[in-house]
Amino acid sequence: MSTPGLSYVPNNPHSPWQMYLQQVDRVAPHLGHLERWVETLKRCKRVLAVDIPINRDDGTVAHFEGFRAQHNMSRGPGKGGVRFHPDVTIDEVMALAGWMTVKNAALNLPYGGAKGGVRVDPKTLTRPELERLTRRYTSEIGVIIGPDKDIPAPDVNTNDQIMAWMMDTYSMNVGATATGVVTGKPIALGGSLGRKEATGRGVYIAARETARAMNLDISGSRVVVQGFGNVGGIAARLFKAAGAHVIGLQDASGAVVNEAGIDVDTALDFVANGGKLCEFHGVVPISEAEFWDLKSDIFVPAALENQLTEERAKTISTKLVVEGANGPTTPAADDILHDRGILVVPDVIANAGGVTVSYFEWVQDFSSFFWTEAEINDRLERIMVEALKAVVHTAEKNKVSLRTAAFIIACTRVLTARELRGLYP
Repeated sequence: MSTPGLSYVPNNPHSPWQMYLQQVDRVAPHLGHLERWVETLKRCKRVLAVDIPINRDDGTVAHFEGFRAQHNMSRGPGKGGVRFHPDVTIDEVMALAGWMTVKNAALNLPYGGAKGGVRVDPKTLTRPELERLTRRYTSEIGVIIGPDKDIPAPDVNTNDQIMAWMMDTYSMNVGATATGVVTGKPIALGGSLGRKEATGRGVYIAARETARAMNLDISGSRVVVQGFGNVGGIAARLFKAAGAHVIGLQDASGAVVNEAGIDVDTALDFVANGGKLCEFHGVVPISEAEFWDLKSDIFVPAALENQLTEERAKTISTKLVVEGANGPTTPAADDILHDRGILVVPDVIANAGGVTVSYFEWVQDFSSFFWTEAEINDRLERIMVEALKAVVHTAEKNKVSLRTAAFIIACTRVLTARELRGLYP
């Protein structure tokens, strides 16, 4: 049984960190002589917890807790998003950093894994308060981030404006403009074309390629998407453009259904203009239980972790699960889906489009030479397809799930780098 690595992380088998550790345990027997290094993967290199005091608009001082976890840097600087959410914990951030290590290595990007977050509901802050929170958080973690140390990016409830404030704060503290310290920035500040849509586009590419291998035609297929933000919304739009019927959607406002297919583009505009998905015209609001009972060909969990639980895995009616979120499927649910013949494309491959285009942005910032959106999408397509083919081949060769296959590829790369570098001193 894995040890939690840090004594203050809860020993809860359903916690994100324990989920990650279980996944590492499953891959260990496939690592050959590198298994002697496997404990490296069960510990974060560094975890920073910070206090974030800010002046509220009413003159009071409020305190928030923030984190930045760096899991493994054997293959390069840390890379991973920053989320602002009331449920952020150190356990969650550590797990997300571990999954980023695996994701970057599975895609063969020259990064290690990192992740950050602040425990806050950003909807309770005014824009000036949100800016002050972002800038103070950036200053507090500034000692461990940098273009060649650790490069944050947007995640849940953060966006290009948050990244602009982070970049400016870091730049002011070091005395020089450092566009490469974050990715997912506005285009005007060195951001990359195609970055905003990249994660959702990667989810669609992963679904398309896997469906093709299953002889499942995307056109005319029934698709259900949990999460209607930057990942789920873009993926849903691309599914619809390919001729699929997106029959079910769910976001924080509730779940909706239209068996004939939802007008995704209009729904995205409606939500972007402040509307609630559950109040969109042409759909029927349904309960959460009814949402999970919808019959589909492709199901995309693109919200938060721990959504596809053991109980839901027993009853979900779909052929293919493509993970847009990080850690949405528990290990027990993974086993049930496998036994039921439901294929799961894991998060470490399926939602890797975002970090891949973040890599492109980072490269473009260093060279001050920028590519067209068509070039970026072509490069993303090639990397995603090649990585997915390698995972499928490894799964067939070792007779394991796609998730374990992705971990085999990634952990082998990480631990090979660790072995070659040795231990210092």
